Amino acid sequence: MTSPVTSWALPIALILLASAMALCLVRMLRGPTAQDRVLALDCMYLNGMLFMLVLGIYYGSTNYFEAAMLIALLGFVSSTAMAKFLLRGEVIE
Repeated sequence: MTSPVTSWALPIALILLASAMALCLVRMLRGPTAQDRVLALDCMYLNGMLFMLVLGIYYGSTNYFEAAMLIALLGFVSSTAMAKFLLRGEVIE
């Protein structure tokens, strides 16, 4: 059973995280520089991970937590690779 606070707080959190992801998508598409686009992508994967965690709490399923862990791992690796590419111009040395 969930408490009355979580019954209305979790849907609000999902709506706010979805709107944050939409705003990050706008920044990623319209960003003036490549650094802005990488930062928006980084923010987007963090919001996606948090979205999956809130869904896991909402539905009471552990599968969402595993998906959030995969999103975090792949997001970190992709952010690191993009930062290295922007700094040096190559990913593999």
